[in-house]
Amino acid sequence: MDRQLTRVAAAIPIFVLVLQTSAGRAASTQAEDVEPPPVLVSRQLAAAEGLETGQTVRLAPGSNGKGAQPFKIAGIYEPVPDPAELGGVPREVRLHLTDLLSLTREPDAVAGTEHVGTVNIALKDPSDASRFARDVNALMPGVLAVPAAGATGAAGRFEVLERFHLAIALVTIVASTVFLLALTIMLVDERRETVGVLRLIGLPVRRILVQVLLEGILIASAGGLFGLVLAVASQGLINAFFQWRYDTALIFVRVTPGVAALCLAIAIPLGAVATVVASWALLRKGALRLARR
Repeated sequence: MDRQLTRVAAAIPIFVLVLQTSAGRAASTQAEDVEPPPVLVSRQLAAAEGLETGQTVRLAPGSNGKGAQPFKIAGIYEPVPDPAELGGVPREVRLHLTDLLSLTREPDAVAGTEHVGTVNIALKDPSDASRFARDVNALMPGVLAVPAAGATGAAGRFEVLERFHLAIALVTIVASTVFLLALTIMLVDERRETVGVLRLIGLPVRRILVQVLLEGILIASAGGLFGLVLAVASQGLINAFFQWRYDTALIFVRVTPGVAALCLAIAIPLGAVATVVASWALLRKGALRLARR
């Protein structure tokens, strides 16, 4: 197609697109000699209505079917995944802007009197978006200029969601650290006699702490790597289940190198510190008290 296809969005005063086909949605030819304009249909809508490429459908701006016009399906596309629309089935149609205006124009409207509600402007330097918006608002009363990042409420919702996830992550890390410290204290206490023997044969406390630190780093590294392997192995199953559940191509879980590095950077120091803290409380006791049975 040599013309840009435009998506039917919420900003356009269309709330329902009625889909009609002749002969049970199987008609692929028109009585008229004029070729119907092309449209693209989302995969979900095509699956729900049994549509195929090459079929002719009739689209109307209202649920009553009034003012329906014929269009020919030029292709079926996969909608871009949008987390803000999760849970809703994207039954969408994309058509040329001129065809959209012709479909939605009021019967008594005069040609050339269409009104533009939104204009997207691409700046050479995106960092000047805020300054450009202020200048436009000051020079053109009645026009509201907003940077694309703040044009919708989706960005704000995602920021709130990100903060919520951060809070949950911090609470989880603190709780798991306390649990790990308690478990480490129990494990170190079981090695009381071993530590006492090491003290009696002349090993200084610093030497034992170094050994404990290395052991903690080794165990924490093994545990962190095991968790990453489990996450990488299960992310495919998690994505497959939720993509099937919500009928979307959205990626729900992705273990990137940055995420893996961050997990190891948190897990290894916490494990090592918990081991040293638990051992330090034990090493402060005398060697004879540790070695007695």
